[in-house]
Amino acid sequence: MSAENGKNGTPDTLPGPRPEPLRFYGTTWVHHDSGYTARRAGLAVGSLVLAAAACFVLRVAYQGLQIADIGSFVTLLMIVMFAVCSALAFRHTWSGFTTRPDPDRQASLRGLLAIGFVGSLLAYFLRTFTEAPGEKLHRAEYEKAREEYERRTTRRTGNPSKKRRRK
Repeated sequence: MSAENGKNGTPDTLPGPRPEPLRFYGTTWVHHDSGYTARRAGLAVGSLVLAAAACFVLRVAYQGLQIADIGSFVTLLMIVMFAVCSALAFRHTWSGFTTRPDPDRQASLRGLLAIGFVGSLLAYFLRTFTEAPGEKLHRAEYEKAREEYERRTTRRTGNPSKKRRRK
């Protein structure tokens, strides 16, 4: 059932496959309309602010460890853990914008991604300079689906039984 736009009963959307909505963007990434640019700018600033706030929280945690005087080894271990987890989260998030992540691997990395959330926020921030994060992947999938739909629904003209045979 399709929605009608009130003009002679014509549908609002094209028949066939629908674009998959992106988080925070919906389907505005298809035609870059409805405040797409403002959303990209706002989300870039928002992810950078969140990353800075997260670094501040980590700094407070680090100062808490210094006050507790638990030793340099544990302090160093915490710093290395957050740095490595952030780097791995950055790489995983960045690659997730161009390829579909494996759901099993995604589930197994959930804890690591939670610890390295700063890396994920920075990847999101950097990606918004070129596109909506994941737009390239979704656009390729959507255009492929549209092509296949067009190929399936294109009809031949004429009666194929009256076609002349070549000798």
